[in-house]
Amino acid sequence: MELQKGAFYLIEDIDPEKIFTAEDFSDEQRMIESMVADFTQNEIIPNLEEIDHQKEGLSRSLLAKAGELGLLSADVPEEYEGGEMGKISSAIITENISAGGSFSVSFSAHTGIGSLPIVLFGTEEQKKRYLPDLATGRKIAAYALTEPMAGSDALAAKTKAVLTEDGKYYVLNGEKIFITNASFADVFVVYAKIDGEKFTAFIVDRDTPGFSIGPEEKKLGIKGSSTCSLIFEDAKVPVENLLGEIGKGHVIAFNILNIGRYKLGLGSVGLSKSAISYATKYALERQQFGIPIAKFGMIQNKLAQMAAKTYASESLIYRLVGNIEEALHGKVDGREIGAAIEEYAVECSISKVHCSESLAYVTDEAVQIYGGYGYTQEFPAERMYRDARINRIFEGTNEVNRLIIPATLLRLGMKGQLPLLQAAQDLAGQLISLQVKTSSGGEVPLEVEFDMLNRAKKLFLLIGGTAAQKYMKKLAKEQEIIEIMANMCIEIYAMESALLRAKKALAKDAASAETKIELAMAYIYDAFPKLENWAKQAIAYMFESNEEVRTNLSIAKRLSKYQPINIIDIRQKIAKKVLEAGKYVV
Repeated sequence: MELQKGAFYLIEDIDPEKIFTAEDFSDEQRMIESMVADFTQNEIIPNLEEIDHQKEGLSRSLLAKAGELGLLSADVPEEYEGGEMGKISSAIITENISAGGSFSVSFSAHTGIGSLPIVLFGTEEQKKRYLPDLATGRKIAAYALTEPMAGSDALAAKTKAVLTEDGKYYVLNGEKIFITNASFADVFVVYAKIDGEKFTAFIVDRDTPGFSIGPEEKKLGIKGSSTCSLIFEDAKVPVENLLGEIGKGHVIAFNILNIGRYKLGLGSVGLSKSAISYATKYALERQQFGIPIAKFGMIQNKLAQMAAKTYASESLIYRLVGNIEEALHGKVDGREIGAAIEEYAVECSISKVHCSESLAYVTDEAVQIYGGYGYTQEFPAERMYRDARINRIFEGTNEVNRLIIPATLLRLGMKGQLPLLQAAQDLAGQLISLQVKTSSGGEVPLEVEFDMLNRAKKLFLLIGGTAAQKYMKKLAKEQEIIEIMANMCIEIYAMESALLRAKKALAKDAASAETKIELAMAYIYDAFPKLENWAKQAIAYMFESNEEVRTNLSIAKRLSKYQPINIIDIRQKIAKKVLEAGKYVV
């Protein structure tokens, strides 16, 4: 698979054969998928009520069972009792464990942000000491970054570390909040500033003197996951537990957050599929006015749009995981690994935002399909609705991730690593000869939609290029424009991923590609009109003279022109297939 550089999707086209899709899973990966689904169905779902009431020892015992099956060790090298399955297999596990409600949060915190800092940045001695126990579930990990006055602004942390006179310990003082797995974790990756200045990571054992754990937080959702504060009062951490380099904690934190973001996206996709499955089955069973509500057009429309959003999320997340898997191939050095992950920082933020917001839509519609019963704890929609809400806050709020996307693009552009500004400057010449396809005569499937995608990229270059030129270094203060730029980037990546997946399937087997094409089109024709509206808002704000506004609105109108299709018919076809299968289907 040819590797496309991070963020280059905005200025380059890509061959559909070069992207990874869920249809590319190997037989072994399909077996892993089935095993995780069985574990979730048989071990977790029957215990959801007791998990949500935090029955003592239950989550810990289930993590141990997952460890026995090798589900905790996908990202751990074999020499440390790991499975070393690769990022795609790890992604499959993350997606399919998500049906386990709160337990999936405990699971992901351990296998992802809890263990990966040691996997990727630990010394050989640290890996030998900790990873075998973490890979098997003999010990459980947690990740401690957030502080009372430093939420998404990680570098504003106040927790302080001071080296003792004998040079044997770092003494930590401070507090961390909202730490998942805190009540039962054995190993904590903690960030503190050495001498109040050098942001650094440490591995802290549970029995460290001066280290204590606060009470459980009472939460809206994910009630079964442990969430506590950590208190450090002259906590003595051995110097050999310093993780990575002094003053380089941000390298670990930001790269682990990037991984956490795409893994959160995977969990959101899995939970979206679960919600569709529950809502579909209920719609088939529930009768009103003498017929199942699944017969009603409005219910079918909901199911189709739930499926289309989930399809776009699934397409972009596995495209990203495939790129990361390829980028990490053969890399063992922490700096190389960090650079490879950072390459896709934009896409990691995109996946976090898109997948979590698609999940919010899907679970909300699931509650609506259940009607009054969806608001009761007797049915699963209520739990999924509450559990889904945290995903727009976890791993950096969606607002912060929207800030990250344009900021990263502009930084890459200024460094010459992404010729975004040059592409924006070249746009004027391209507009002269621009041809808008409104029909392919039915001979070339998706030709019109790919033309829409290419014009969407040009529309982004128009808005992004204008913003960069007008505001330059002051752009960071123009958050409304940044949000519009981020929204356009997110939708373009989602549309492209959905189209590329459908086209790749079409090249292999036209019959099996039918549903993917329908899902892609259902998504595209819902998303594409949003781009023009965002562009109009930005143009009206950025340009001062009426003439400039009119000129650029005319350009935006041309770039966003499209011929509406019979989207209702397409959604009806999707809904029919979803109802026949009783679940999300591609």
